Amino acid sequence: MNPACAHIIDDDEAIRDALQWLFKTRDVACTTWPSAEEFLAAVQPDWGGCAVIDIRMEGMSGLECFDALRARGNLLPVVFITGHGDVPMAVAALKKGAFDFIEKPFNDSDLVDVVVRALDADAQRQLAAATRETVEARLALLTAREREVMEQILAGKYNKVIADHLNISMRTVEAHRSKVFDKMAVRSAVELAQLINLVGGR
Repeated sequence: MNPACAHIIDDDEAIRDALQWLFKTRDVACTTWPSAEEFLAAVQPDWGGCAVIDIRMEGMSGLECFDALRARGNLLPVVFITGHGDVPMAVAALKKGAFDFIEKPFNDSDLVDVVVRALDADAQRQLAAATRETVEARLALLTAREREVMEQILAGKYNKVIADHLNISMRTVEAHRSKVFDKMAVRSAVELAQLINLVGGR
């Protein structure tokens, strides 16, 4: 995975250099791109961080870059830098899922604070995605019968009720219950329910 950083996308070299210097003074890792086209040609689905994009650029605009990212399913948080006349466009982008925008002339600390929040948000998103993948992988290990038993456990049913419902013995239910807990790496029905909730249900 590419190390998480702030991707500065601006066709003005002076602004790119100024922002790069600003972020480095606040220990925010960053890289610069002279155009939306170059960034889109390089960006990979597993890149973490955020994108800081000038809303108006030569060639592809910041909004078009944002739309292209989302069309690919890329959820990298996007912070727009906008001029006063472009605020309505930036607000429209927020409604489409952009992280935030900051208006020129901006306060340096305000911009860095927004970018740090975007980086934190992306880190949380990536962690949640990794957790979902782990849970899905564990669920894939369960047999059909173990899944049936798990459904009953999550419904709060006691072993005897599960045995009657599935027409199997109590001993068999206990064996399946133990295997479900082992494969899902949990110690209780409560932990199992919390884990399953991370993937939005069963």
